[in-house]
Amino acid sequence: MALRCLERVLARLLRIAVAVLTAVHESLTSRRSGTSVRLPPITNPLLLLSGVQLARKIRRREVTSVEVVQAYIDRIQEVNPIINAVVKHRFSEALQEAAQVDKLLDDEKAEEQELEARLPFLGVPFTAKEAFALRGMPNSTGLVSRRDVVSERDACSVALLKRAGAIPLAVTNCSELCLWLESHNRLYGVTSNPYDTSRIPGGSSGGEGSILASGGSIIGIGSDVGGSIRLPAFFNGIFGHKPTSGVVSNEGQHPPCSGLQEDFLATGPMCRYAMDLLPVLRIMAGANADKLSLTSEVDLKKLRYFSVPHSGGSPMVSPVDKQLIQAQRKVAETLETDLGVRVQELHIPQFKCSTQIWGAFMASPGRDGKPARSFAELMGTEQQKVWPLWEMAKAGHSGDGSEFTPFAVHCAAEGAASEPAGKSAGNRWDPAVSLLPPRRPQEKPAPSNSFQFFLCRDLQHPGPASDTVSSGPEPGRFAFRRAGCCWKVSGSPDLGCGTAPGGGLRGLEGTRGSFRPFTGQNVISHLPSTPYKCTLTLCCVTRLQLLNPASDMCTI
Repeated sequence: MALRCLERVLARLLRIAVAVLTAVHESLTSRRSGTSVRLPPITNPLLLLSGVQLARKIRRREVTSVEVVQAYIDRIQEVNPIINAVVKHRFSEALQEAAQVDKLLDDEKAEEQELEARLPFLGVPFTAKEAFALRGMPNSTGLVSRRDVVSERDACSVALLKRAGAIPLAVTNCSELCLWLESHNRLYGVTSNPYDTSRIPGGSSGGEGSILASGGSIIGIGSDVGGSIRLPAFFNGIFGHKPTSGVVSNEGQHPPCSGLQEDFLATGPMCRYAMDLLPVLRIMAGANADKLSLTSEVDLKKLRYFSVPHSGGSPMVSPVDKQLIQAQRKVAETLETDLGVRVQELHIPQFKCSTQIWGAFMASPGRDGKPARSFAELMGTEQQKVWPLWEMAKAGHSGDGSEFTPFAVHCAAEGAASEPAGKSAGNRWDPAVSLLPPRRPQEKPAPSNSFQFFLCRDLQHPGPASDTVSSGPEPGRFAFRRAGCCWKVSGSPDLGCGTAPGGGLRGLEGTRGSFRPFTGQNVISHLPSTPYKCTLTLCCVTRLQLLNPASDMCTI
């Protein structure tokens, strides 16, 4: 009884702390529950077919793989500026691979059944969670310390889908280290729910859930150690399956398992249509598929059915919403009516401690006695240790509400007065290929001496280059490049940039002219009194605030 009372007191204190932190958060950032942006409707009928149906049409030459891949590329480009689910794409490579599939089919003499057995998803596009290695794609898992990691090989599940003829389109957002029930990190920003963009898509495989529900993908790869497939599937109205641990290989994803986590972590399929789950799982399981008897017929009337409506009322867990309990009850009634079975309602007392049980197992040493790696270890590097609470305390928020504050944000100014903002030239930033988070409406305007920025990524050239910017009487245009570290500002007139150990930028000094609020996405204008040429490099930028507008001095 005393323990129960202590739990209630702790739960009350926890809820008070959460309420206080939420109020502080809302006072510091412009992102609040605002107006949801409606996604454009799907108009291409190819996007309304399952993966199995698309594969059949491609094999029968009723549609080309190029047409299918292009349809999904078009849809991603249409919805991703709103939901920010795809963080890096490979559209050009995917179209080339689709053309090779069409040529193969033109030259192939095999029967359709033989092709289906050998290449069941030939020409069908898919996406993967960024935590999985996909050759040539980033594999950061949202960690700033891994911002430059590019996969040199494919994860096992990715390789198996490619071997089945599927074509990877892109990698999608996830929560930092795949440990949260939303999909937000300091590299890529916030992914939104396509049904209500003011809400989250779940996590950690929320990018997959969001892009699948949006019609931007048909098949996805996710991972689940505590709901990371199941939550996004539920939040976005798609279908996901967490298979038995060990059936699908977890090789090739970050973070790697430690301790007893291998017993909990599972890689599994995420699909827009339920009929794709089983064939995709069969491919991802590889040689282990036979362990599941996936081809056996199942008599639903011979199964036993159980319903667990809630955890038993733990004070440390939010109660299950009444609507969810009613929905579960309707499912049970439908099963009993349609199949003539009996659904038994269970109440398991130990479920009240499910969160504590899961946390204890996740932190337990492995069978070899080696301890599980801590969150702080995973966030840092061998050279630099991290204190998570300190990182949380010093985290800032960008003015558009995307909440970007990496350990160091590397920005390079580029462009020229003679070029339109964002015009692609050589290795320069091209906004046409930049997949950016949505711009959130601000409830109150920023002060006139404050300028808000949000991070842009150079998706074509990941090298941390600092480009020279030249300007004449017309405005020079500066575009943020990517996440990274920066150290200096140089040029004429002198733009001094004080730094501290670790590269912390102290401010911009000695500027001529004045910064003005930007009107274009990711672009600010500087109107110098005289022509100048300079290289501008910034770090940790979320907001520039003029200390004294008359003297044109800025601080971060």
